[in-house]
Amino acid sequence: MSTAALPTPSDPAAAPGTPLVVRSVPLEDPGPLLALLPAGLAASEVVSWVRRGEGLVGWGVAAECRTRGPQRFAEAQDWWSAVAAHASVRDEVGLPGSGAVVFGSFPFADDSAEEARLVVPAVTVGRRGSRWWVTTAYAGAGASRLPVVAPAPAPEAPYDVAFADGAQEPVQWAGSVAEAVRRINRGDVDKVVLARDLLAVARRPVDARWVLQQLAARYDTTWTFAVGGLVGATPELLVRRDQGLVTSRVLAGTIRRTGDDVKDLALAGGLARSSKDLEEHEYAVRSVADALAPHCSSMNVPESPFVLHLSNVMHLATDVTGVSADAVSSLGLAASLHPSAAVGGTPTAEAVALIAELEGMDRGRYAGPVGWMDRSGDGEWGIALRCGRIDDDDPRAVRLYAGCGIVAGSVPEAEVAESDAKLVPMRDALTATAS
Repeated sequence: MSTAALPTPSDPAAAPGTPLVVRSVPLEDPGPLLALLPAGLAASEVVSWVRRGEGLVGWGVAAECRTRGPQRFAEAQDWWSAVAAHASVRDEVGLPGSGAVVFGSFPFADDSAEEARLVVPAVTVGRRGSRWWVTTAYAGAGASRLPVVAPAPAPEAPYDVAFADGAQEPVQWAGSVAEAVRRINRGDVDKVVLARDLLAVARRPVDARWVLQQLAARYDTTWTFAVGGLVGATPELLVRRDQGLVTSRVLAGTIRRTGDDVKDLALAGGLARSSKDLEEHEYAVRSVADALAPHCSSMNVPESPFVLHLSNVMHLATDVTGVSADAVSSLGLAASLHPSAAVGGTPTAEAVALIAELEGMDRGRYAGPVGWMDRSGDGEWGIALRCGRIDDDDPRAVRLYAGCGIVAGSVPEAEVAESDAKLVPMRDALTATAS
C-alpha cells in the first residue's frame, strides 16, 4: 500500500491530499500476535506493542511522519490530528486499539540526529482478552479487501553474532560514572542517568520478528515493542490514557537476580530498604507526579514503592494514577513527562546537559517515548528501554543500549554490573538458538 500524501512536519496543520480509509473488523483467534508478522519484512516495516499475549502488531506503511528537534512532539501530534480528522474510519470493533491507530518512537534528546518515527500500518492485528480484530488502512483508492491473517513461517535465529564496545569501553564508562558522582557531590545535580551502548553484528540480516518473539517469551510482563527498526521489551509504562484515567509506572532502583528464589527474596528486601535506591526512586516518582499534576483533577501517588520482579532483575516500582482534567492526548502527556528523572535525572536541564557531556554518544530513540495512540488521543507510551536499533542501511548490525541512575551513593563498578544486567535481554535474544 502506498504512503498517503499527508501533512509534513514543516506544515503539520495542512489537510492530507489523500485521506486514509480505515476499517476494523472482528477476527477469529488466529494464533499468537507476534507469530502473525509476515516473513520478509524489513525491521522498519514491523510494529509491535504486546504484553502477555495482548496488544497490537502491524506491518506495512499506509502513512508515516518523520520529524526531529525540540518541537518533535508537537509536530507529531499536529500531523496525527490532521490525519485522524480527515480519515474515513469504519470501526466494527470499538475497543482500545481498534480504528485509526498510529505507532510512534521519539529521540531522547532535542538535538539528536535521529528522527522521530510515526507510522500508520497498512495492516494491524489486535487482541484484548478473548477478542481479536484486524484493521486495514490505505490511501484513497487502495483495495479494501481484508488480508488473510495467519501464522507466518518461523523466523531464523541471527547467525554468528559478535559484540563490540560502543562509544565507551566499560572502564571508560565507569570513569564517566565516577565523574557524575563527583558532580553530584559538588551539588551540580541530584541524580543523572548515564547510558552505554554495545554493537552487535551478525553474519546475516537480523529478523526483527525473531528478536520480538524471544523477548516476549522470556519477559512476558514487559511491553514488547517495535517501531521504525527499534525493538525491545520495556518494563516501564511512561503513560497510559484510557477514557479519562491516566496511569504511569515508574521504575528506578535495580538489583540483579540470582535465580535462587530464597536469595532473590532477600535481595528484594534489601532493595526495598536501600537508601541509595530509594533516593533514586523518589526523584523519579516526584518528576512524574509533578509533570502529570497540571493535567489531572486528582492523583494517587503511593508513599512507598513495591518490588517488581522480572526474569533477570528486580526494580523498585510505583504506579502513579490520576483522572484527566483536560483534552491533552496520551502523546501530549508523554511529552510533558519526557525526560523523567528515571531516564534523565534531576534537575532535568542540568542532568540532560551532563548526559551530553559524559556519555559520548547520541542516544537516538533509546530512552525516548515509544507506543501507540488512537484518534481520540487515548493510547499507551512506554520508555524505550532494554532495546536495540536494527540499522536501516545494514540490518546485520544492532546497537544495544542500557542505562543506570547515578546518585551520590553510586559505585562505578556496581553500575557497570547493573548496565550489563540490563543488556542481557537483548544479548540473549540475539544469541538464542531455535529449539
